Amino acid sequence: MTATTRTTCPYCGVGCGVEATTTPTGIRIGGDPLHPANAGRLCSKGSALGDTLGWEGRLTAPQVRGRETGWDEALHTVATGFARIIREHGPDAVAFYVSGQLITEDYYVANKLMKGFIGSANIDTNSRLCMSSAVAAHKRAFGEDLVPMCYEDLEIADLVVLVGSNTAWCHPVLYQRIAAAKEQRPELKVVVIDPRRTATCEIADLHLGIRSGCDVPLFNGLFAWLHAQGHMDAAFVESHTRDLDRTLVMAMNTAGEIGAVANACGMEPKQVEAFYSLFAATPRVITAFSQGVNQSSSGTDKANSIINCHLLTGRIGKPGAGPFSLTGQPNAMGGREVGGLANQLAAHLDLEVPAHRQLVQEFWGSPAIASRPGYKAVDLFEAIHAGKVKAVWIMATNPVVSLPNANRVRAALERCELVVVSDCVAHTDTNALAHVLLPAAAWGEKDGTVTNSERRISRQRRFLDAPGLAQPDWWIVTEVAKRMGFADGFAYQSPQEIFIEHAALSGVGNGGSRAFDISGLSNLSAQQYDSLQPTQWPVPAGKVESSERLFTAGRFQYPDGRARFIATLPNAPVNATDEEYPFVLNTGRIRDQWHTMTRTAKAARLNAHLPEPFVEMHPDDALTAGVQEGGLVRVSTRWGRLVARSRFAAESRRRMIFVPIHWSGAFSSDARVGALVNPVVDPVSGEPEFKHTPARVAPFVVAWHGFALSRRPLDMQDTTWWTHVRGEQFLRYELAGRRMFGNWSPWARRLLRVDSPGDWIDYADSGNGSYRAAHLVDGRMDACLFISPRPDLPSRAWLAGLFAREQLEAAERQALLIGRPTDASVDSGPVVCSCHGVGRNTLRAAIEKGRLTSVREIGQKLKAGTNCGSCIPELKALLSPVR
Repeated sequence: MTATTRTTCPYCGVGCGVEATTTPTGIRIGGDPLHPANAGRLCSKGSALGDTLGWEGRLTAPQVRGRETGWDEALHTVATGFARIIREHGPDAVAFYVSGQLITEDYYVANKLMKGFIGSANIDTNSRLCMSSAVAAHKRAFGEDLVPMCYEDLEIADLVVLVGSNTAWCHPVLYQRIAAAKEQRPELKVVVIDPRRTATCEIADLHLGIRSGCDVPLFNGLFAWLHAQGHMDAAFVESHTRDLDRTLVMAMNTAGEIGAVANACGMEPKQVEAFYSLFAATPRVITAFSQGVNQSSSGTDKANSIINCHLLTGRIGKPGAGPFSLTGQPNAMGGREVGGLANQLAAHLDLEVPAHRQLVQEFWGSPAIASRPGYKAVDLFEAIHAGKVKAVWIMATNPVVSLPNANRVRAALERCELVVVSDCVAHTDTNALAHVLLPAAAWGEKDGTVTNSERRISRQRRFLDAPGLAQPDWWIVTEVAKRMGFADGFAYQSPQEIFIEHAALSGVGNGGSRAFDISGLSNLSAQQYDSLQPTQWPVPAGKVESSERLFTAGRFQYPDGRARFIATLPNAPVNATDEEYPFVLNTGRIRDQWHTMTRTAKAARLNAHLPEPFVEMHPDDALTAGVQEGGLVRVSTRWGRLVARSRFAAESRRRMIFVPIHWSGAFSSDARVGALVNPVVDPVSGEPEFKHTPARVAPFVVAWHGFALSRRPLDMQDTTWWTHVRGEQFLRYELAGRRMFGNWSPWARRLLRVDSPGDWIDYADSGNGSYRAAHLVDGRMDACLFISPRPDLPSRAWLAGLFAREQLEAAERQALLIGRPTDASVDSGPVVCSCHGVGRNTLRAAIEKGRLTSVREIGQKLKAGTNCGSCIPELKALLSPVR
């Protein structure tokens, strides 16, 4: 018997619809063909959701100071601990740190408890780290935090400008929609503005490899040039905007002519002129921006400099035209709706406006209301470190890995009097510091809503039972609230009751003064809530259809209805490199992992593409620094250091390095890039600078490199550096060490935990310093280890295949000692297509044998590139030698 549940993906802000089908053999995941965000498409991460649903590693019972207990004791400990600290030190001595991974109903009750009942605004979210600059820019320009676009605009535009967005890897379904539109309409132009040449550049007509941090000079230059060349929509500007003159003077003073812009941005003048001319000549232009803009000490100004250009030309509120903030997390938008940031109130009301505070307090019937902004994320953990905040409740996030200056965050939590963490997994860097751990339900185990980047509210629906005692976050928060004496305000029995209260609040005192209005959904019955279809807001009372675009009538959310031009300044010199730290450290996501890997790393196929942390750098910089390709590299900043594998990228900018954000202490010995990041923040948004930290690079010298594949976890004794991920039927460890052994065998047996009967085979080559060993149990591969003084070790893909064999043949045993397969065709090579598990060697062989000349032919032959399409740039690179 099978049953299919329509739900929403828990990863990026695209908000793709998912069909989860329960079968007698497990859960089958597919894209929802009826969901307007993705029309059945899923990326590699979404496609692998079924692989992440097991209970292994889950937190299944509450823990108080390391001891498992029941809910009553745990909730009592949290409630009395917070109440005591509030009584002794005041409401601002406690805080919540929440997450864009929460559903809206979770977010709403947490915000209500902190701001309306505890009476402090000390609730902030990890969404502060990804989109708060866009929030601040929208509010400055439009009078409210509003994304005026819909995804269809990306397909009907004639020019799509992607700024600071590796859309191909970070929002893959949107990238595929753009790519498909471009294939159907070759006249659709794409410009990518990014210091790195990423996979997104594959469809670009123009790539501007801008110098890091120079977005404001580029767009101020565009603004001034558009005005000088007569491309201003004078009627729109006159009727619908304010503050043009001051903004124009600032743009001219900080940008100058095209030559000066090009010099400031590290580009050729002809590139800048080409972009400016293309923008001017194309009425239907979308400028989509993401973390490369937001995650900056001047992120708000960067976003406003983009918005200014659209206001000047009247390219906003029209089909295929406007500035489009691509949200990072699945419910960052929902968090904004309920006031999840420390400087917001629920329903897009202003915390610092007394009338708004009164409105919310009366609606909630709450005993108190926060009267001033609370601590924003970075400042919050500084306040914890200083002892100003003595209790913190962290929900669904891992700040010891994800925040900048992460070692400082860890030290802050070590000092904190009461640390409570709600999570669905048992072991994270942050959980290790908790006094109380609360087991939360995970995706697939709870009901609620999320809102994506185009303001579309979608349902997440339950189709699994939660393990052990795990409960939804909204339930946990309300139970604590009851025990703190606030039962009347938190008498919810279901997420539907929370949602309709949230929807009703959005309409209170509104009358069109706030665009966020979903009061038309405030009367949903439980059945209607359960069957709610994806809906774009606003949905005021009496309206039933979605609202695709905002500002269509040219009216904005300031009382006078006019948008504001915002004068913007180039990045301050606080982030300048110098002789000691000559490189710019840039951080971001990779294709197949999400955040700190607690979910995606459970899927073996997602670990195969980029299985270890790396430092991407230009080969000439590597030569100067003495770094070998594939060797280990130490990256140091004034705040911390890490060690990772070097990867050369010839098209990277010189003196810039890139390190992915995902690896934590759970997956590597020394690769938390957050520990290196400059904690400077944007003065308006409070968003940290993740894209520009001065750094230095040096070889990490070791005596040997190695890797181990094992069916069980290993103890990394006598290793200097390690990282590990899950493979199919094994764990993969990459190792390096400085201690040499005259006899490797005893150490190898301890490392591989060979304590059961079986066949131990090994080989030491004293001439070249290499060592190989394997342990077989009943003829089946149990573990293997390969050591070499160089990083060029045997193929992991070939060895991974041996773990699927029930019995190894004599030739395969011999190959283990030789260090290579006797039949080269069994080595599929490093994975290129994660969705279908297709390796590089398999692709090369098929291309050569079949004389394949296109991605389409590869897809027909091997299926590679036919699902999410994120691997298509790599497929094209493999094709290039035969074209």
